[in-house]
Amino acid sequence: MARTRTRAQQAGHAATEAAAPASPWRNPDFRTLFTGTALSQLGSNVCYLAVPLVAVSALDASPAQIGALSTLSTLAFLLIGLPAGAWVDRMRQRRLMIVADLGRGLLFASVPVAWWLDVLSLAQLYAVVFLAGCATVFFDVASQTVVPQLVRRDELVPANAALVSLMGLGGIAGRSAGGGLVQLLTLPYAVLAAAAGYLASALTLTRVKAAPAPPRAASATTPRVPLRTQIGEGLRHVLGHAELRALAVTGALLNFGNQLMNTMLPLLFVRELGLSAAVLGLYWSAGGVGMLLGARNARRIAGRFGYGRTLGLAGACLAPAGLLLPLVGREWWLLLIAGFGGLAMSFKTGVDNVLGVTLRQRLTPDAMLGRMNATFRFLFMGALAIGAAVSGVLAEATSVRTVLWVGGAFMATAFLPVFLSPVRRRRALPDGP
Repeated sequence: MARTRTRAQQAGHAATEAAAPASPWRNPDFRTLFTGTALSQLGSNVCYLAVPLVAVSALDASPAQIGALSTLSTLAFLLIGLPAGAWVDRMRQRRLMIVADLGRGLLFASVPVAWWLDVLSLAQLYAVVFLAGCATVFFDVASQTVVPQLVRRDELVPANAALVSLMGLGGIAGRSAGGGLVQLLTLPYAVLAAAAGYLASALTLTRVKAAPAPPRAASATTPRVPLRTQIGEGLRHVLGHAELRALAVTGALLNFGNQLMNTMLPLLFVRELGLSAAVLGLYWSAGGVGMLLGARNARRIAGRFGYGRTLGLAGACLAPAGLLLPLVGREWWLLLIAGFGGLAMSFKTGVDNVLGVTLRQRLTPDAMLGRMNATFRFLFMGALAIGAAVSGVLAEATSVRTVLWVGGAFMATAFLPVFLSPVRRRRALPDGP
């Protein structure tokens, strides 16, 4: 009888667990990861605005040089993005994130030091953004890989929604703060504040306790799979799966168009339109607002229309707003129209990131998460590197405004691979790969 009561109590406890809403916030490790990521996002968003302005204002950089600077910031994803996924699968993700943040903090701290010593050059900026980009490769892949290992599978959607919302908040607070810091404290102090954000993130992440251990080293009977083979497995998993392939192509096209425009915006705002860094920061922060709103509402919209239909129809309805972005001008109403376009596009990005990242995680075995994430980051961030290079060359050959229209056209049509794929017919998330 006692055993029967015990089993009944266990069944009741299991039912209570099943009925409880999925919430990653009960997990102290996830809360710590969220805090550390928030500090890192602050550093990234301040640098996103401040570093190009250093090149434009202090070093009189040309459009081609600004394009090169932006290319170098993401070039590492093309060079080491794929092997990074295999390395992340073999190593402790928390330790990688800490080392990456320490490296980025020290690199960006060197910029104001060189400024004050009057030895700052474009060559140093190029080196800083490239090496920081290498650190970002490992941080981004490790951070997306560690989430499914810290929370339950039914908590992945709210966990990803929280992290994407954080990206939106970072876009609002970080870029607005970057513009404000440039205005109030001057450029070197703004970059120093960004470096402090990275260092604070590294310190915070040391408190994550449940960091998963890497796979065991190979033995004589089970030799380690060669790195090239592991990279190939990751590529085949993504590019050979119709849904994952559609998500990858759409994201890459969207990033390419977005980077074409964003690379030239510091030049457009500061040099051609004569607007302040604070106005540029506010303009970019509109994208953060949209991403936050999209991330917060993604789960609700998907519950009403279905996951795949939401991913497909959100693009069809909102992507044309990309053609509003090139209308940006000095007049307040042109800024408002372009800002609305950015808001709509970033709302779509917020929805896509929550649902798309969760779908990717649910379609991938745990042992391949690092390689899957690295393949996506390779394609997404590689598109940013190529977009930045094309932006600089195209601006030199034509005009800054022409670059904006080409970028807007890419953004307006990037939704098509997902819209025409099996993703659009998916009603719910899969239980597993």
